[in-house]
Amino acid sequence: MKIAVIGSGYVGLPLSIAFSKYHSVISYDVNKKRVRELERGFDCNQQHSKKEILHKKLTFTSNLDLLKNRDVYIVTVPTPIKSNNQPDLTMLKEASILVGKVIKKNTYIIFESTTYPGCTEEFCIPLIEKHSKLNYEEDFFVAYSPERVNPGDKVNTLKSITKVVGASNYRTLDTVKKLYEQICKSIYSVASIKIAESAKVIENIQRDINIALVNELSILFNKLNIPTNEVLDAAATKWNFHHYTPGLVGGHCISVDPYYLAFKAQQFNYRPRLILSGRKINESIGKYVGIQTVKLLSNNKINLDKAHVAILGFSFKDNIPDIRNTKVIKIIKELQQRNIRITVIDSIASKKEAKKKYKINLYNFKELKKFKYDAIILAVSHKTFLKKINYYNQFYKNKKNKIFIDVKNNYLTYDLKKNYFKYFKL
Repeated sequence: MKIAVIGSGYVGLPLSIAFSKYHSVISYDVNKKRVRELERGFDCNQQHSKKEILHKKLTFTSNLDLLKNRDVYIVTVPTPIKSNNQPDLTMLKEASILVGKVIKKNTYIIFESTTYPGCTEEFCIPLIEKHSKLNYEEDFFVAYSPERVNPGDKVNTLKSITKVVGASNYRTLDTVKKLYEQICKSIYSVASIKIAESAKVIENIQRDINIALVNELSILFNKLNIPTNEVLDAAATKWNFHHYTPGLVGGHCISVDPYYLAFKAQQFNYRPRLILSGRKINESIGKYVGIQTVKLLSNNKINLDKAHVAILGFSFKDNIPDIRNTKVIKIIKELQQRNIRITVIDSIASKKEAKKKYKINLYNFKELKKFKYDAIILAVSHKTFLKKINYYNQFYKNKKNKIFIDVKNNYLTYDLKKNYFKYFKL
């Protein structure tokens, strides 16, 4: 079987690699730089080795002609949100048109891009029909199998997860199910494409709301001078308590998917209050951390115009280079409004991309020693940062005002018992 995967990012590349063990695979991406890197066996996302990428049955390309005469097309393009939190379907539209231009009769098209219920059938399929001059369910067949990629997770990989598959008819469902059975541990079939689309968005909405709850609790407990993580640890001794930790919620899934379902709900004159309230809380945390930092600096009689703060971590998640929709930028903007000098430390994220997208200069951890700081904000828990507790201790050993802001509570218990730092705990 000949397969084409549209998109070679966090979702598309693992699929291409996995299927290339059994089929001829074309991995298509409009980003020519990305294609050139992959042709050399280099993955800038740091998820796959050179040996995995350079498989003899796997070809990377930006050439549209090479996509013709494939049996299966899998669409894995990003589906972000616009500045007004409305779905941005630009790349999904372009991918649907692209597929429409190259497909032949009896082709299977599988969408993995996260979207709202109904999008595949109401938005994507009409575009494919228009540009292919073919008829849906007569000449080509469509399924939806939501991606469940968790960047940096070495346990819940594509091979080990349960893959959800939905289609509009049994024949298509059976064909796509058998295809994914080659690369996934188990398949869970659902009765329609809309069910599969819905399952994807609520997976991340549930997590978003749970994190919003502990974020709100952490704000309250901070006012009450109660250590949040010790409260959570105590509550977690109950058998049915689900343990979440407070923190920044960025990236391209949890902080985006709720807006897709909210968009669809509002088309039916329903405003999902709980979903949007959770989003509002999580969106406010970056600014909240910035405000608390300013308060600590002021309370310690540190001149804000001369203050210097080090922020550790810029990617949206621990131990990955991805800076899409990072909420660390909200901390930075809040401090910049007070003319506070900032140095951002992150040796994992791309310096070039951070400069281009956010106008932020990134430094390596060893460069911390070049500067004197009034505060350190541990914003992202990269492994390299968590190993530096001795450095933090030494750094503050002879400093009168010791401010350490641990956004993810990695050192909270240590600080509480030793009273080593003056710190704000999220």
